[in-house]
Amino acid sequence: MKYQGNLHKMHTSLDGTVIYQLELSGQTLCLNDWIGDTIRMEYLQQIECIHCGRKTKKSFNQGYCYPCFIKLAQCDICIVSPEKCHFHLGTCREPEWGLSYCMKPHIVYLANTSGAKVGITRESQIPTRWFDQGAIQALPILRVSKRYYSGLIETEFKKHVADKTNWRNMLKNEVESLDLYQIFEDFWPAVKAELDDEILDDIEVIASPDAARSFLFPALRYPQKINSFNLDKSAFLEGQLDAIKGQYLILDGGVINIRKFAGYLVSLERL
Repeated sequence: MKYQGNLHKMHTSLDGTVIYQLELSGQTLCLNDWIGDTIRMEYLQQIECIHCGRKTKKSFNQGYCYPCFIKLAQCDICIVSPEKCHFHLGTCREPEWGLSYCMKPHIVYLANTSGAKVGITRESQIPTRWFDQGAIQALPILRVSKRYYSGLIETEFKKHVADKTNWRNMLKNEVESLDLYQIFEDFWPAVKAELDDEILDDIEVIASPDAARSFLFPALRYPQKINSFNLDKSAFLEGQLDAIKGQYLILDGGVINIRKFAGYLVSLERL
């Protein structure tokens, strides 16, 4: 059967292994069941904004049309760099959205994706955020009342721990198990010493050895070499689905980041 629709970020859940679901043709496809099968995807030369549905020739910020990209708070620089939040200055693009998204409890965490990294997420996005990053381990370490504080804390942690994932190593599954709690204990005193009293008064330390979690992803095998499919350069891809990790489908001939091509109209077949 051939399914058709606009790509969106895969939904995830946990049932021993991370479960991946993709919405196409009004149906929910459990892609875990497709592992080991040959799949074929074709880009149908149409992109629709994932926010407003407007047709657009080019996608911005993983799925938005240009008007949405420049007006939506969720596309502002402070989403990528929360320490640059300007809500308190009265210049938020969408103050009501900022209240519902940024002025909510956030978690600072350590994860093991291609090695130790620090990150932040809304408390409501745990553990989804870790699945989207392809983390094999994760440890929530601090809770704060708003996104801005989490960004300032992350900035200090970045002086000691990476905040980026080597996505190629993540997809190759070249990752050794780590003691994330020990990493927290090693660097927290230095980070704490650099934070203002206003932030320290807001922080709840939630790190503990028992809070560390480990995750398995659906996979027959992982690639030794990474080749990326790019729908803008080649509208057609086909291969055996060997694994799913992060927001990537890993085929025997290459990988595709589904989130990168959000809004793209495609057809998808399981052969």
